[in-house]
Amino acid sequence: MKFGIFYEHQLPRPWDNGVEQKLFQDALDQVELADRIGIDYAWEVEHHFLEEYSHSSSPEIFLAAASQRTKNIRLGHGIRQVITNYNHPARTAECIATLDLVSNGRVEFGTGESSAILELGAFDIPVASKREQYLEATEQIANMLAMDPYPGFKGKYFEMPCRNIVPKPVQRPHPPLWVACSNRETIKMAARLGIGALTFAFVDPAEARHWVDEYYNIIKSDECVPIGHAVNANICMVTSFSLHQEREEAIRRGLEGFEFFGFALGSLYGFGEHKPGRTNLFEEFRAMREKRLKDNPIDMTQALRAEQGGIGTPADMRVHLKKFEDVGVDQVTFIQQAGMNKHEHICESLELFGAEVMPEFKAREAAREAKKARELAPYIEAAMARKQYMRPLEDDEIPTFPALGRSVVEGKADPNKQARN
Repeated sequence: MKFGIFYEHQLPRPWDNGVEQKLFQDALDQVELADRIGIDYAWEVEHHFLEEYSHSSSPEIFLAAASQRTKNIRLGHGIRQVITNYNHPARTAECIATLDLVSNGRVEFGTGESSAILELGAFDIPVASKREQYLEATEQIANMLAMDPYPGFKGKYFEMPCRNIVPKPVQRPHPPLWVACSNRETIKMAARLGIGALTFAFVDPAEARHWVDEYYNIIKSDECVPIGHAVNANICMVTSFSLHQEREEAIRRGLEGFEFFGFALGSLYGFGEHKPGRTNLFEEFRAMREKRLKDNPIDMTQALRAEQGGIGTPADMRVHLKKFEDVGVDQVTFIQQAGMNKHEHICESLELFGAEVMPEFKAREAAREAKKARELAPYIEAAMARKQYMRPLEDDEIPTFPALGRSVVEGKADPNKQARN
């Protein structure tokens, strides 16, 4: 099983001068440490206007910075918003390819559509059409990365003329594709599209077995028709993360932050309301938490049993992760930066994980990967045979576009519309 770390760049109020700068610099230090101890992936979201919950609106910049401080860790968009009003597909293709070049081929291309009204409404994206827009954009971004030139496209939600998208990525035909999944239906969609399922639902290993089985049953079926030019058959699940040799101390350091993560997620996507620049999510969370603890006093040493999450001792974590490994999860990614969790505690947890937990899983990984590759090879070959590729243009079909100055001299009414075959 592989392991990742995950960043929303959470920043609860109050916001003093310099706290955002420290948040980003600390995160870069954490990614550098994760790379040094052998963590496989660093995932970074793209969100807009989700105050306190996520201050990560330009993940490509953070990941590019991380690429220059690391050597081996995979750098994942978890995810990039691909709908045209967020990021034009050509710009996404250019950013992904450039990041792949500067990182020497370490990019994982996670895709998504968002379900937050603060984002969708600001970019004028109708909720009813966001899935359609996502599918259209994702397929065309993959085409742009893989084709030379891109033939052009006129779809329902965006269009552009023939262009050659440059640069091209190191990883051919394109970096591995993923999609953010918050429920079983989206995981099924990921399998039908032949892309990795980057799940952000917190499920126990017993429930994870059903998700994994459904995903791989579809990968092996005629339902799998790749949206990209390659199949990325992988399923990743997230868990909490705080390690210490004393369970009570691990809980003291990490539980509140993880609870805030869940509260903020629920408020912004489900039950809450938000006044930009004024709503104080952390204050609301603290009031709710204090009332809950007052009404239902609990022994904090039992607040989170080992089998319920990744907060505890190294022994607790080994038991927790072994259950995910046993049901076929390919990667577990840790929510370590959440709420008011402290940078030094995150680093201590990572060091402890690398020293006392990860080695036994790493020892089994090569054999697992080889077995999986052998098993899936015929199914992936069959899936790729079902894909209907965009037809490349013959040389004599590629249009020629006159330069603006020439168009003006020649009296073209609208140079943008002129092309010669």
